[in-house]
Amino acid sequence: MKVLITGGAGFIGSHLVDRLVQSPEYEIIILDNLLRGRLEHIAHHRHNPRVSFVHGDVRRYGDVLDAMRGCQLVYHLAAQTRIMASVARVDTCFETNVIGTFNVLKAAHHLEISKVVFTSSGEVYGEPRHLPVDETHPLKSKNPYGASKVAAEVYCQVFQETHHLPIAVLRLSHVYGPRDTERVIPVWIRNALRGKDLIVFGGEQVIDLVWVDQVVEALLRVTSIPNLSDPINIGHGKGVPILRLARRILELTNSTSQLVLQPPRAAEVVRYEPRVERMRTLLNLHPPEDALEYLPTLVTAWREIL
Repeated sequence: MKVLITGGAGFIGSHLVDRLVQSPEYEIIILDNLLRGRLEHIAHHRHNPRVSFVHGDVRRYGDVLDAMRGCQLVYHLAAQTRIMASVARVDTCFETNVIGTFNVLKAAHHLEISKVVFTSSGEVYGEPRHLPVDETHPLKSKNPYGASKVAAEVYCQVFQETHHLPIAVLRLSHVYGPRDTERVIPVWIRNALRGKDLIVFGGEQVIDLVWVDQVVEALLRVTSIPNLSDPINIGHGKGVPILRLARRILELTNSTSQLVLQPPRAAEVVRYEPRVERMRTLLNLHPPEDALEYLPTLVTAWREIL
């Protein structure tokens, strides 16, 4: 089976490549513009004849169409995912996440792709009306990133219903793991190991954390479910207070860094805890008891890098 992974040199995408390449039946095409993805994430596959890299951009339809030719399965992971960056560069967020997704869907329909798997986000819900948040919760995003994922999901629904394109939508919580460099956990780990302050905006937030390997497993398992019309939350289900996370990082790093509270940022959701029953039932995925179970592993990995 020939598989296209958009954003395949990125954080989650490169881990998906690692898993797929273990199965000899897959030929993998990676499409990435390398604005956030890194060739070093996939460098260990450069001599594998079943892995090909295409330097292209989902914002350009021709790049997507050319990369997708001959494929049967598409994982669409390419996105601008940082919340504050989406506020600062709203045009880039829209072009990448909305136009990019439209280009993927348009090409998939044209080439009669067997299935598209799209990674959305828990940010589509905005500030929850109730907890835990199930997949029927109203979509009322709080920032441009969430809004772009709402729009992309609507296009997925349209292509499903109008063109009968098989699409699976996974709404990811805050994913953490190796190769992530820009979000709160890697930033705090780096700062803690270097003795720098950990900046906490607000301090009241509760976030849902999911280890990257669980996300990859969800991406693999969802392809076997036919006629999946509704999204699936992918997460832990029990939120972690942001201050608990910060203190745990200080503890694991034996750091003397200080927590410095700053005013909250309006674009950020204060509390998010998803209901993950559909994930458990449909994908037979069960998160660990402690959402921070893999944090020591990540701290060890960062010690070896710095």
